[in-house]
Amino acid sequence: MNTQSPKTDLKNLTQEQLVRFVESLGQPSFRGRQLLAWIYKPGIGDFAQMTDLAKEFRAVLARSATMSRFDDCRVECSRDGAVKFAFFLEDGRLIESVLIPEEDRNTLCVSSQVGCAMGCGFCLTGTMGFIRNLSTAEIVNQVCAVRDWALAHDRGPLTNLVFMGMGEPLANLDHLLDAISIFTEQRGLDFSNRRITVSTCGLVPQMKKLGDLTDVNLAVSLHAANDATRSRLMPVNNRYPIAKLVETCRSYRQKRRKRIMFEYTLLKGINDSDRDAEQLATLLRGVPCKINLLAVNPAGNPAFASPDPERILRFQLILRNCGYTVFIRQSRGEDIAAACGQLAGKGWEETREEKYGTADGCEAADPPPIP
Repeated sequence: MNTQSPKTDLKNLTQEQLVRFVESLGQPSFRGRQLLAWIYKPGIGDFAQMTDLAKEFRAVLARSATMSRFDDCRVECSRDGAVKFAFFLEDGRLIESVLIPEEDRNTLCVSSQVGCAMGCGFCLTGTMGFIRNLSTAEIVNQVCAVRDWALAHDRGPLTNLVFMGMGEPLANLDHLLDAISIFTEQRGLDFSNRRITVSTCGLVPQMKKLGDLTDVNLAVSLHAANDATRSRLMPVNNRYPIAKLVETCRSYRQKRRKRIMFEYTLLKGINDSDRDAEQLATLLRGVPCKINLLAVNPAGNPAFASPDPERILRFQLILRNCGYTVFIRQSRGEDIAAACGQLAGKGWEETREEKYGTADGCEAADPPPIP
């Protein structure tokens, strides 16, 4: 019987946690900060490479710790330049991330869960059901793997992170906060708070915690201006109706000049009328915000279709005439199922079976209750 304790994955640990870990090994606290700086350097995969650590300490680390990484991923490139990554996890599950290159930035869309329990009707990820939360390391390793791929392929550095991939980020809040700590720590991945955006379908208590504990940007998936329509589209609205959600946004703690981004997916004949635009303008009055409009992407549900371009422009005009900053977001990666609402691990089943011999064990679990 193997009684040896499992090794600690250092990618799961924030700087503060790393300090406590090295202290438990009899080392001074500064070794934890030193270790963090090494872990997130590109190309570092072995403790032997950490040349300013004592040889004896490196040997202790090799016995008691590990640094996980996503070595094996599948990559698919869109005609429009978006790049989709499929990462196979240790238990055979699969997650996807999407790199969105633009002239002045490289944005990575990051996943926070395998599947999703929120069940939004127009989102393909929701059809997977909820399987499990990602660990801190599994969140962080998406960024490390894509960073290394981009550098190796002369795509430049990652500049922005958006938690808009698979899953509801705030339903995995503890691991999300630890990942953000690693992303924003100068010795870690050194991202600015203003270049990280967390999107939520509207988990009100977790939104308050996010605002209290971080300075990252908040995006709220709204998609309707009245409860009847939003509940039809998003079951979470039955728990946290629009009035409660918007009031939370109104009091959300954020730095001066920062604004909440409201995401509004336009669905033909459902939420795209002039009246819907007018209701939205009234609803958000007094909330420091910007509005992102997005035509729905094909997700296998024939009940949802994209409005005509003229209707989208008319919706934008009504909101702009009411004084709002309104963008029409151009979808990227639709031809490789990498656009918003399309991530569901489809098309990778064969490679999963090649790697693990079976795709069994990846069925959805019973969804947890909405927090």
